[in-house]
Amino acid sequence: MVNKIPKAISSRLSFYYRSLSESRSSDYIRSEEIAKLTGFSAAQVRRDLTYFGHFGVPGRGYLIPELKEKVLEILGIDIQWKVALIGVGNLGTALLSYKGFEEQKFRIVAALDNDQRKVGSIKQGIKVRDINQLKQIIKKREIKIAIITVPATAAQEVVDKIVDSGIKTILNFAPIKLKIPDSVDLLNIDMSIILERLSYLATSRRKGILN
Repeated sequence: MVNKIPKAISSRLSFYYRSLSESRSSDYIRSEEIAKLTGFSAAQVRRDLTYFGHFGVPGRGYLIPELKEKVLEILGIDIQWKVALIGVGNLGTALLSYKGFEEQKFRIVAALDNDQRKVGSIKQGIKVRDINQLKQIIKKREIKIAIITVPATAAQEVVDKIVDSGIKTILNFAPIKLKIPDSVDLLNIDMSIILERLSYLATSRRKGILN
């Protein structure tokens, strides 16, 4: 197994995996086909896949089951990951309802909030717990990933609690830059920034200044 892969490559692995997961009439797929399905160049695909090993067959391409298994292993989705969701507001509730997580081996097993009106309620089959129980729940359920869907004003305090609980991987939806130790991986998704980007693209296309 490859131990280290540049981050620029790892960010494309999910796209490659999805192209391999589409129904096909052949057991092989060429780099040109992956490129067409993902939007990356065939040369880029070939360079990236050399990190997995040299197992392409000349004239036929890559054996799909073999490459798919290797990508799954490197992405770490060949096993199921337990996830804690902190913040059971509108966004948090919507994420609890999303069925795609379990299909991709991510299972939300705990939901926590500081609003006592929500604590004790059942959301999508999960009982909402008090945020102050976070550390105990993380340890008991052996949770490795946390998702933050709290207001920006509460996000830093929440991430501090998450880090203190031992979690090293966090997905943050709060629109604020959080301070974390170097030993923790944090991915930020700011919906406002994404919408502003879309607004820019729509405005630029309307004005005819977008290539």
